[in-house]
Amino acid sequence: MPPRTRKRRLGDVLLEQGLITEKQLQEAVALQRGSNQNLAQYLLERGYLAEEDLVIALSEQLGIPHIRVANYHIPDEILREVPASLARQYLMLPVSVTGDVLTLAMADPLNIMALDDLQMLTSYEIEPVVAVKSELEEAIERHYGGRQSSDLFDEIVAGNGDATTKMEVIEETQDIADLATMAAEAEDGPVIRLTNLILLNALECGASDIHVEPYEKQLRIRYRVDGVLEETKSPPKSMQNALISRLKIMSHLDIAEHRLPQDGRFRIVSKGHEVDFRISFLPTYHGEKVVMRVLDKSSLTLDLDKLGFEAQPMEAFTEALKLPFGMILLTGPTGSGKTTTLYSALHKINKPSHNIVTVEDPVEYELPGVNQVPTKSEIGLTFAAALRSILRQDPDIVMVGEIRDEETADIAVKAALTGHLVLSTLHTNDAASVFTRLTDMGLEPFLIQSSVALAAAQRLLKRVCGACKEEIHVPEDVLKRIQFTSALCDEKPTFVRGRGCNKCKGTGYKGRLAVIEAMPSYPELQDLVMKRAPAMDIKRTALKCGMRSLRQNALAKAAQGVTTIEEVLRATAAD
Repeated sequence: MPPRTRKRRLGDVLLEQGLITEKQLQEAVALQRGSNQNLAQYLLERGYLAEEDLVIALSEQLGIPHIRVANYHIPDEILREVPASLARQYLMLPVSVTGDVLTLAMADPLNIMALDDLQMLTSYEIEPVVAVKSELEEAIERHYGGRQSSDLFDEIVAGNGDATTKMEVIEETQDIADLATMAAEAEDGPVIRLTNLILLNALECGASDIHVEPYEKQLRIRYRVDGVLEETKSPPKSMQNALISRLKIMSHLDIAEHRLPQDGRFRIVSKGHEVDFRISFLPTYHGEKVVMRVLDKSSLTLDLDKLGFEAQPMEAFTEALKLPFGMILLTGPTGSGKTTTLYSALHKINKPSHNIVTVEDPVEYELPGVNQVPTKSEIGLTFAAALRSILRQDPDIVMVGEIRDEETADIAVKAALTGHLVLSTLHTNDAASVFTRLTDMGLEPFLIQSSVALAAAQRLLKRVCGACKEEIHVPEDVLKRIQFTSALCDEKPTFVRGRGCNKCKGTGYKGRLAVIEAMPSYPELQDLVMKRAPAMDIKRTALKCGMRSLRQNALAKAAQGVTTIEEVLRATAAD
């Protein structure tokens, strides 16, 4: 039913209610005549009027009710009366059906075209009510849900989406086969298709992590692509609990536990290859936040020669791996590719004549021919405890996922001194800080100096998009300030930037590459380590001995045209 004829002008109603002044009304009327804005839009943008007050005024002016839809629950059968595309196009939301009358919340109840379209589509008589525009937009997204790249959310919510025909079927492996009964009960339900869609989209865009974040009125999905979190359209808030329970079932976790953090993992098969997901649940105020680490074996490079390291660090790393004993320590922040580098190193030296054992928290990728031990601190299987047992297993090479405490560090050092090659990671800013960090853990300098064969630091840089990169000129004074010298590259430097295109989503970057600084145990460093010298002095001496720093290696990559100077400055510190 179309709205009743207006009896008074909106401006008069606003004046009567004291919501605006005469001066504000005159200014608005004078300025909005020459624009495409209506009076209400102009008053809202100038800050003269609040959205809530406008709704009340419109309700009185038009003689129709107003409604607050912020916390309004609408049954699915009512939502299905109005297609999501029309709801978004005309900013309208079905509220209820009584007989042959459909009550419709609208931001603009005078939109006759919208009313006619819907009445023709539904055969209902339409009774419009006015609602706050921002609340209406939020309610539409909450009830209908956002759209992922495959445009399946609306069909999934409506219950008629066929995920098997529009996306690659994701099959569960035998790791979760014992939960087949629970999964079968909801096999045709929307939550299965929604979960598959979220996981498949992550694989398609090359995400390393998936974040599922509950808020009061929204369930947010974000993917970490090339180190940066990107938000995508949200699924319905109403599916939050079902989605989280589904992920717990896949991960062999307790779906009844919502108060404590839980960690697990599951495996899927997509496009013929297996992909592991490491998953963490964290209770928050509005529900459990979920973070999934994507461990795609097909994208794992286990060839050390193909990681793209510069000549000096590559040579130093390769020589250290040939040693019969000693420690190789790799440092860098979380997500800097340390695990990939260590796995590549193990792959390089993995031979039938070597007994290789690792202790990890958790095991990220399975390496054929390598004995991998996952820690379980809840039963006392810590890094230190596992390392003690490993040393009784006649190992030649040991990898410790991370040296976190003095006990683990002490065992690792003694293992390196007794004929084992030990690989591990530390959290420090650069290679030189490895020595001071181990000293701070309580180890004696003579043990550190005798055991550490190589200290290395790693970072990941964004790679320039090959489809839109263009060469740029960098002034000499800028090159001098960033410490670039011609000795860092063999040929004429070629600095580039990415313009931004569809392939890189306008960022100018696509993919990442690793840079590393590798500090061998130079004889000149031994006295400095013994004297507990600062990391700065150790680094300065190592540079004189021929080591190339992180900044230098990163600048070399920029000069080769594979990354940008901006990315080098972001990821590395000046020497």
